[in-house]
Amino acid sequence: MSNHFTRRSLLKLIGFAATGSLVPASLKSFVEQASAADGDALYDLPLQGNCRVMHTTDIHAQLRPVFYREPNVNLGVGEAEGKLPHLVGRSLLEKTQIPVDSPESYAFTNLDFEANAKRYGRTGGLANLKTLMDQLRAQAGGIENTLTMDGGDLWQGSATALWTRGVDMVDASNILGVQLMTGHWEFTYHQEELLKNLSRFKGEFLSQNVRVKEDSLFEDAYFELVEAYGGLGLYDEDIGYAFKPFTTKVIGGRKLAVIGQAFPRTANANPQGFIPDWSFGIREEEMIELIEQIRQDESPDAIILLSHNGMDVDLKLASRVDGIDAIFGGHTHDGIPVPVEVKTPNGGTCLVTNAGTNGKFVGVMDMDIGEGGVRGMQYHLLPIFDDLLEADSEMDAFINNIRQTIYEDSVVESRAENHRVSAIRMGKTYGEILDEKLARSDRTLFRRGNFMGTWDQLICDALKHEYQAQVTLSPGFRWGTSVLKGEWITMEDVMTQTACTYGETYVQDMTGEALMTILESVADNLFDPDPYFQSGGDMVRVGGMDYTIDPSKPLLSRITDAKLDSGEVIDPAKTYRVAGWAVVGDAPDGRLIWDIARDYLLDQRDGEDVIRIQKMNHPTLVGVKTNPGVADYEGKLI
Repeated sequence: MSNHFTRRSLLKLIGFAATGSLVPASLKSFVEQASAADGDALYDLPLQGNCRVMHTTDIHAQLRPVFYREPNVNLGVGEAEGKLPHLVGRSLLEKTQIPVDSPESYAFTNLDFEANAKRYGRTGGLANLKTLMDQLRAQAGGIENTLTMDGGDLWQGSATALWTRGVDMVDASNILGVQLMTGHWEFTYHQEELLKNLSRFKGEFLSQNVRVKEDSLFEDAYFELVEAYGGLGLYDEDIGYAFKPFTTKVIGGRKLAVIGQAFPRTANANPQGFIPDWSFGIREEEMIELIEQIRQDESPDAIILLSHNGMDVDLKLASRVDGIDAIFGGHTHDGIPVPVEVKTPNGGTCLVTNAGTNGKFVGVMDMDIGEGGVRGMQYHLLPIFDDLLEADSEMDAFINNIRQTIYEDSVVESRAENHRVSAIRMGKTYGEILDEKLARSDRTLFRRGNFMGTWDQLICDALKHEYQAQVTLSPGFRWGTSVLKGEWITMEDVMTQTACTYGETYVQDMTGEALMTILESVADNLFDPDPYFQSGGDMVRVGGMDYTIDPSKPLLSRITDAKLDSGEVIDPAKTYRVAGWAVVGDAPDGRLIWDIARDYLLDQRDGEDVIRIQKMNHPTLVGVKTNPGVADYEGKLI
């Protein structure tokens, strides 16, 4: 099989805007110059082959265009060092031959983010995505030649998704025309809520690696739940599949088999109490058996995997499993301009992709499929610029209607029994709540990166202020948008950092030994050299304390030189007052993190309405000075 992939200029990939009517005046001369230089129309992507697969992932419920700063630290350890996806900044540009100071550089890296954000504008937005998807379908000769897939983390990450329990995003998925999806944060709604959402979803939910627990198969209550939703939640009682493991589609006249793979560590990374009857795992051996079954029973012309494993896991899986032509990955939020070719055990090739996050990109794989095999593939990861696309009217109207919804006492924000709906929000529209201006930022606010982000520091500072804590902990979530320096931080911005179904906070006394064990455990989840043991998140954010970390060291020896902001060395035997949020176990009874952050911003802004971060708790990094997964790190490197 001969595989081919290309990386065209961003502006070559955004073709129909070149007609002029969709190009704002601020970009018109830029667009015309780029078009003339490239010699092609913008956004023009005619089908190359007979099957077009369109792939989004990790949108995290961002309905509207956003600013999103790509990571300045994405370290690869062991064999992954210096390889995609662990390249950032100029290292990524050099590897993929993207020019510095280009729209593509803005889309794929953190370089000159603030200046480029002002130059090129916001990215994403589902109304823009719908416009582009419709155009890509038309360029492929119609929907019969295309397949639209989403890799999960679609229905969580915003206030409106939380308040509607994901329903707004289910409806948005249907408008987009998503035909297949898998999941991760979708499982952080309660089981019954997920099944209700899946019954509303017009596409298919695929996952070969989610099983019904053996004990649950003998419980009447579980069968009653499954019955209530037409069998959703128990696809195959004999094997224990909770959901359909694969499907086949005839696209462009050829049979394409698609296997689904949900996030394998959901039950560890998120509250097990939300999903008491399901178990998760990579299930590599079962995947091999399933592929053989598909070959024998379905005789497909191609097999692809829709994955939420994380890119490092996908790369390892591709090297150990035969028969997969391409993997469309998610979870780790890697916007990778080119696919990675992986040799399979029998000497074949699998293309591994990952399509970024927050609705910034759509991956387009054109496949030339013959009878019984793939002859070639070409891949493009298309950034979605708000200033270059006209909003789809149906999606735009839908989003506006969502924002007119009235917040009522039926809204569920917390799993804590003592939670009461906030009077601050009662009776207002979602839009009125989310548009509230809280403070101006003294710097660009971002989260994504292996270590502390400015958004995370604000959240840690808010917890410290609320609980008079010495140390604060905030999870290393990779979702969350950015705010430019000097711009107003709104309630919507706060919710894009915090909106999840377990936003309760806590304060407790913790020994120095226990605190260090937490840091070591999270670091191991991130930097274990075996991808199958990585969680795919970033390092827990720590406020009020600095530390040194050597990612190359083994478990329990990575973290050293931990000190409070006062300079006091962390004593293993001493007790410290520690505050945090997003507890995976039983719900604490502290106020919701978004209310704490809101109050902090309002109370602590200065006379010019600016909130100022007094100190960044960047850890000191050891042994990474030459690692191409580090760029523009504000902390110390040794």
